[in-house]
Formats: sequence, structure tokens, C-alpha cells
Amino acid sequence: MTVTRSNTPCSVITRQRASSKMASRYYQEMQESFRNNNKSREFPAHSAKVHSVAWSCDGRRLASGSFDKTASVFVLEKDRLVKENNYRGHGDSVDQLCWHPTNPDVFVTASGDKTIRIWDVRTTKCTATVNTKGENINICWSPDGQTIAVGNKDDVVTFIDVKSHRSRAEEQFKFEVNEISWNNDNDMFFLTNGNGCINILSYPELKPIQSINAHPSNCICIKFDPTGKYFATGSADALVSLWTVEELVCVRCFSRLDWPVRTLSFSHDGKMLASASEDHFIDIAEVETGEKLWEVQCESPTFTVAWHPKRPLLAYACDDKEGKYDNNREAGTVKLFGLPNDS
Repeated sequence: MTVTRSNTPCSVITRQRASSKMASRYYQEMQESFRNNNKSREFPAHSAKVHSVAWSCDGRRLASGSFDKTASVFVLEKDRLVKENNYRGHGDSVDQLCWHPTNPDVFVTASGDKTIRIWDVRTTKCTATVNTKGENINICWSPDGQTIAVGNKDDVVTFIDVKSHRSRAEEQFKFEVNEISWNNDNDMFFLTNGNGCINILSYPELKPIQSINAHPSNCICIKFDPTGKYFATGSADALVSLWTVEELVCVRCFSRLDWPVRTLSFSHDGKMLASASEDHFIDIAEVETGEKLWEVQCESPTFTVAWHPKRPLLAYACDDKEGKYDNNREAGTVKLFGLPNDS
């Protein structure tokens, strides 16, 4: 693979707003689709704020993790989510979760209680608890399904063998580690950091390949598109930047948000990118043009977004409060956008 450094930070690139005159056929099709399917519906999930939502690889189930120390799993039935189970066992907030990349029955949760837990929806039980050294805040599963990486508040990333549940490697970083991810080919490991950089390591050797100055401030989140062509990062500068996987060059910036970008998700076909922040809307952009396809209105900041792996359905969770009179009580709901208007 050829690795070329982009010398131009994304913030320097002219903020692009693509002309609607050159709207693609895909843009027109999705605009028409969202005109008929722009309903959002919320579903009770937790007794406190929801930090993370994620779909199983087959799209049949949605999992959510919460400050209430639990995970919930829903089954998608036509145009609604039906709660299947609540998973208890963690002693602290469930900050992030993810599903096995190819097994739709298994997911893993990362918690501030210094453990990760692997769960199986067929038995509704925890199949493994792995003790870690710190309070865990981020987690990802390798594309080959063999390794789980978990990062903690002390900027230590631990690589755990899925079969033995033992640590394969542990890396202490000298910078603030935010989100972590493998590339789709499983041969590189990416970290976003507090200095606005993307750090890239070889995998499994974990040798530094490159550090890219991506943003002038804290680089918060990272996501790879399903096709393997692009990855995107979100930053405290309120920009989303789009990068080519092959050349590691920033090709586009999305600048419609005004607050730090907390969460990103590519659609199943890699053609749409959802991004969200403390702004009271979720931006849905066409990847190839940067043009706004749709805006999902929210009443509060959004913590997490996740496109369905097969359909234009977006799961998300916001910092909603319950009731008109008790503004301190968190709603703990998950939401689904893209439902038929007549549903």
C-alpha cells in the first residue's frame, strides 16, 4: 500500500458547499425517499442517558448502552423497535458497545467499571467478563472478528483475544486517545487524539506508520465507510473531514454543524454520512459531493448515530429530558429516523 502524507490540514481546505445544480441521481433519489420517509419515532430503552447505539451485522437487532449501567437490545420489526432484553452486570456506565462484525448474535460492552463484557442474545447471558486496567470509554471489534480493542481514560488501549479473553497487547499513549478503529482490511489501526491528529499504527505489529494533522483542535471521532474507500473524522472545530483510505488525503470537509462533532456514521452503501453534535439537528450529507441530503431535527444534543447495515434507517440517541416539569430526569430513549410518513 502506498502511504502519502497530506500536507494540508482539513481546516485550511475551503469549506465546500456543492452546487445543487449538479445534483446527482442518487441525491435526487434519496431526497425523494426522505420526503416520503422522514418520520422519527422514539422507543423507551433506559432509565438514564443513552451513550451508544449499534446495529447487528444483519440489521435485525439494535443495541444501546447507557449511563444506567445496562445495555438494551431491540428487534427491528417492520417500522418499529421491539425491546427484546436488558443486559445487567456492569457496575458503572456503559459508555460504548459494538457487535461482532459477522456474528449477529454477539456484542461487547465497555464500561467505567474496568471491565468489558461479551454478551450472546441467544442465551441473554454474559459469556465473558474481561478485567482491564482502567475505566473504559471506547471499544471496537476487528473486521476479522478475532480481536477486541478497548481504550480507557488513562489513554491505554488493550487488544483482547476473543477466544482466550486474554490481552494480546497493550499500548500506553502519550496523548489523549479519543476514538479507535481498524481499517476494513484489518492491517492498520487508527486513533483520533486530543491534539487534532489521526495516529496510524500497523497491525498486528502496532508500529507507528503515520501521524496526520487532521484538525486544529481535538479530533473526537472516526468511522470507515463500508466500501473501504473513505474514512471520516469529526472534531471540536465543528468540521467533519473525509479522507481517502489509500492516499490518506483529505478530499472534502462538511461544515454545517456549529458545535464539536461527537458522532459519525456511514450508510450501508457508503454514499451518505450522518454527523451530529450539540446542534439540535443531525446532518445527513451525500459523501461524494458534500451536499446536504437531509436534516433530522432534534430537541437536544445528540450523543450517538448509527445507520442500519441494509436500509436508509438511522438510529440515534439524544440528551432528552422527561416531562415538562422535571427537566433533570433523563429520558433514556433510542430513536429511529427514516420511517414512512404514514406509519
